[in-house]
Amino acid sequence: MRVGDVLPPLEIEITRTLIVAGAIASRDYQDVHHDADLARAKGSPDIFMNILTTNGLVGRYVTDHFGPAAVLRKVAIRLGAPNHPGDTMVLTGAIEEVDGGTAVVRILGANGIGRHVTGTVTVTLPTPEAVPASPPVTVTVTVTVAAPSEGGVA
Repeated sequence: MRVGDVLPPLEIEITRTLIVAGAIASRDYQDVHHDADLARAKGSPDIFMNILTTNGLVGRYVTDHFGPAAVLRKVAIRLGAPNHPGDTMVLTGAIEEVDGGTAVVRILGANGIGRHVTGTVTVTLPTPEAVPASPPVTVTVTVTVAAPSEGGVA
């Protein structure tokens, strides 16, 4: 992990289901995230993704790269162009700072109309000595087999 290291891009298809499911999962019941007619009445061409879904996708992007032991310490993002159904968002990132096992990653998420999300994620990777070794596990299995009775049935 060095300053300047680039994370591989992640393409995310923006589907109606992703937008609505993300809004419901984050308890954001604003109509612009699930009702296309009401979103259009408010000036949007369609429903659009909420910031909490974007925040989760940014976190996923970073932990997919650094692994499941990575700890997100800070996520600071700003939204720009909305994510509408039928578009694709491409997340990219580069390491800006490194201090021991902690890095700051600059994130950009772009879609067909511009920059959807920009910001930074501070992530810490545990040192090998900080991750406890799993103790050995012993499994005992006892199998009892009954002898068949005279009729051939046990």
